[in-house]
Amino acid sequence: MKKIIKLSMIALAVNLVAGCATTSDVEKLQSQVESLNTSVAQASADAASAQTAANDAAAKAEAAEAAANRANRNINRNLHKKFKKKSILNKKLKSSMMK
Repeated sequence: MKKIIKLSMIALAVNLVAGCATTSDVEKLQSQVESLNTSVAQASADAASAQTAANDAAAKAEAAEAAANRANRNINRNLHKKFKKKSILNKKLKSSMMK
């Protein structure tokens, strides 16, 4: 019971101190809130800009990957043709040497 009374007295004291805020205190807090709102708006704009840049970079990376894959396929196709042609020539050369 004594503990409850002590806690009640502490709560009453805190409420009294908190209730004594002056107009200048409220104005300072309002100024801080407005400053924080401005900072939050700027951070949101920066985040949106960063997201746009990240999306652009991802699109460019995908395009570069697609181009590299096409180039790889072309190289492989050309090498295959050359090896196939060389193989045919080697077979002809061997067959002509055997005659």
